[in-house]
Formats: sequence, structure tokens, C-alpha cells
Amino acid sequence: MMAITHGQLQSWSYYSFFMIIKGRPLNSFFLKLATSLITFFLRRKFNKLIIKDVEIKPDHSYLLMCNHFSFLDGFLAFYLCRKVFFQDNKMKRLHIMSLRKQMENNKWLKYCGAFSIDPRKRSMKESFEYAAELLSQPGNLLLFYPQGNLESSHIREIHFEDGINQIIPQIKGKCQLIWSSNLIEYFESVKPSMYFNMLDCGMAKDYDFQSIKGRINSHHRQAIEQHFRFTKEHLPSA
Repeated sequence: MMAITHGQLQSWSYYSFFMIIKGRPLNSFFLKLATSLITFFLRRKFNKLIIKDVEIKPDHSYLLMCNHFSFLDGFLAFYLCRKVFFQDNKMKRLHIMSLRKQMENNKWLKYCGAFSIDPRKRSMKESFEYAAELLSQPGNLLLFYPQGNLESSHIREIHFEDGINQIIPQIKGKCQLIWSSNLIEYFESVKPSMYFNMLDCGMAKDYDFQSIKGRINSHHRQAIEQHFRFTKEHLPSA
């Protein structure tokens, strides 16, 4: 039996540090079970969960982009996937891009379809390439938060990091790009209400960064005004 030297162990440890962590997506049975439990949990915590959906194209992959505003974002996305993308088995596998640090601290993420990204590290390129590879296969859905950081759901302008510019141009095949402005309010109840405002952003093959950024921000502002503004907002003059 060949012995492994200390130097070889150090070398493997060094290279593994720069490799992405690739998780395994839940199979159909466990995915439906997980989303059912999440749905039960959310219905107990929220007053209302309202979805303004869009038409989901069959035999496509799906890049689902959402605003990133809370710890519950992943649970809310699972709920949205169950209610919208599970219809007629359009979505078969759910994948999540997650920070490497989060995956190292939460080992269970590896078994829920998560794979790692480590900002400002050499492995970022591999993470983007892997995301594009997943989205080149029909039935795959990638959950992606383009802001890169937690921000209030009521900000007027969604900030986009460069990630989508690295992923979308590499996608081969039919991929539908979808945005959801997820907004939360209380109003008449002690429990919050959740509003999912979806937008069909077209196909990956027609992707234009400035165009999709403008459409998403316009949609996001309209969603805020539609749900939450009852009086005209008087802003002080500069």
C-alpha cells in the first residue's frame, strides 16, 4: 500500500482551498417534502403569501433572481418554486449559489443543491462556469441573488454585482431569466404579509445587462408603489 506523504497532504489541502464545493440537489421526492414543510412553516408565520406570477416556459432551464433582504430568503424562494415552477414538472432540480463560508459553517447546504462561491478568490471563475453548466441543462433552476449583499426590500434601486455578466453569456441552450421583487409589510395584521412580484426577463440568448437592469429596477419601484404607497411622497428639495 502506497504511503501518503505530509507534503502530498499539504498540496491537496492547498488545491482544495481553491476548489468550489459542489453539493447534490435534492431528488424530486425530498424536494417536494422540503418545500411542503417550508410552506407549512411560512403559512404559520405570515398573514398572507401572494404571488404575481409569470408564464413559465416548458423544457427550459431557469435563472431565478430575487432581491436579498433577510435570513428567510431561501425559504421564501423554496415556497415560490413549489407554487410556480413545480407545475407540470417544469423544474426538476434546484441549485443554489452560496458563499463558501456559509457552506463550511452549514454542512447541510451541500445536500440541498448548494455550491460555493468565494468572492475575490480564483475559484470564482469556476463557480460561474459551473452555474452556466447547470443552466445549460433543461429542468435545472438556479437561485441567484445578484445584489451580493443583504439590503432592505424597500430600497428604490437594486444594485447588481458582476456575477450575471459572468454566468449568462456562457449558458448553452434555452434558459428563461426571471426576477422576483419580494416585499414584506404588516398593515392590518400582527403577522407580516409577503408579496412575490415576478417579472419575465426574457431568454439568456437575448441578454443585455443594461436593458435587464433597467427593467428590473423599474419593475421593483412599481411593485413598491403598488403595494405600499397610499399617499404621495413629498421629498425635500436639494
